Amino acid sequence: MADNMSAAPQSTRVEIARDDHMVVGDQWRVAPSVGDVVLAHGGGQTRHAWHDTARLLAKRGWNVISYDARGHGESEWRRDKDYSQEGYLGDLLAMMDLCVTPPVLVGASLGGMMSLVAAGEHPQRVRGLVLVDIALNTENEETDRIRAFMDAYLDGFASLEAVAEAVHAYNPLRKRSSSLEGLKRNVKQRADGRWYWRWDPAMIADRGKVPVWLARMKAAAKKVRVPTLLVRGDRSHMVDAVSVTEFLRFVPHAEVVDIHGAGHMVAGDDNNAFSVAVTDFLNRLQR
Repeated sequence: MADNMSAAPQSTRVEIARDDHMVVGDQWRVAPSVGDVVLAHGGGQTRHAWHDTARLLAKRGWNVISYDARGHGESEWRRDKDYSQEGYLGDLLAMMDLCVTPPVLVGASLGGMMSLVAAGEHPQRVRGLVLVDIALNTENEETDRIRAFMDAYLDGFASLEAVAEAVHAYNPLRKRSSSLEGLKRNVKQRADGRWYWRWDPAMIADRGKVPVWLARMKAAAKKVRVPTLLVRGDRSHMVDAVSVTEFLRFVPHAEVVDIHGAGHMVAGDDNNAFSVAVTDFLNRLQR
């Protein structure tokens, strides 16, 4: 895949109304284009988790959409508390409607779950699938650790420094930034002076939905026929060797790439290695 631009194009903001609730994203359009990619982030993240990857893919000639899932980032919190699998999937399909051609779906964690279901249930609308550190048996100690982290700070933080300390304690593998400004993409200061996550706590309220979600994912996985890449961190406790083996029973044609030294947050832990794996996969789709 050759660079066709000296610099990545500028993104434009996109907004889609979903049941009177706005879903917000960024879109990169290039001409000529080699295809479309939709980036779907994980639970508790925002579209900015993909910023470097999106710019690189746009520079390589791909139209790219990266969006905030409902209840995350700048997308509106649902007044009806609809954080159902069907709701998240509908938002992804709506973003796919903005694409010029059937897109490659790149999804991490929550976004990966929705991308997998979309690829299995709507195969004619998907060109390829990249799943980032997700599998079909995600109920484990790492899942519990993530939930505990998300539950622990619902009353906010006293300062950005406190946010940085909490993030580092959760993921000590990742190098700490010298600036705290980037944290403002994930937290917002309210009138009480405290900093709160940019996601709606209501989205994690219904833990009983997980078995239903996993059952639908497995049913969809059996129907996936598009080229598929599973990217995992070799230090991930979410997707281990057993998880990979089980996933390949459902999607036997999938490729698997391990990112050395990365944990569950693969793209953030080693964005360069992650981007190489993804661009190599996309390059082969064009042959």
